[in-house]
Amino acid sequence: MKFISNISYKNIACLFSCAIFFILTSCEEDLTKLKGSQSKNFPSQIINNADIVQRDSGFVSLRAKAPIIEKYELIDSPYIVARKGIDIQFFDKKKPKVPGKITAKYARIFEYKKFYEAKGDVRITTNEGQRFAMQSIYWDQRKNRIYTKDTVYVTMEDGSTLVGANGMTAKDDFSEYTFFNSSGDFNSKRISENKK
Repeated sequence: MKFISNISYKNIACLFSCAIFFILTSCEEDLTKLKGSQSKNFPSQIINNADIVQRDSGFVSLRAKAPIIEKYELIDSPYIVARKGIDIQFFDKKKPKVPGKITAKYARIFEYKKFYEAKGDVRITTNEGQRFAMQSIYWDQRKNRIYTKDTVYVTMEDGSTLVGANGMTAKDDFSEYTFFNSSGDFNSKRISENKK
């Protein structure tokens, strides 16, 4: 009788250990299947307290600062994102001492498409002194166009104001722009000068 009880305990222990082995093995297989289908949309590079300078033939054309920049390269459409805001200065060779500025709470750049977006209290100051305020803006670098469907508030260097209630589209150097459903307070002297 002792012999039978020893055998049954051994059999139960053997069956129990086999059951645990098969459970762990099946769980491990499921995990590998899940890992294969998981998203690869995670940052391959992270830059803290970024201060990036872009040069063109030795001339500083752009300077960007951000608390954190993440680069996503392991996906079909790689992009760079600044989730905690960005502050950009862009320089014109004609006026190198007066940079234009862009600030936003969020920015994303699609490098291959040359497409940029900025969102959240977007502020743009051109090197001519014009100030633009909106909630989001998009820049298609290939077409040299920027646009938004948000309400745009513009203050010119002479203090006159303009509101584009349904957004705007512009050349990326702000040499010409179109506002949709606009209203404002313009300096009449400046309008007459532009007509000449």
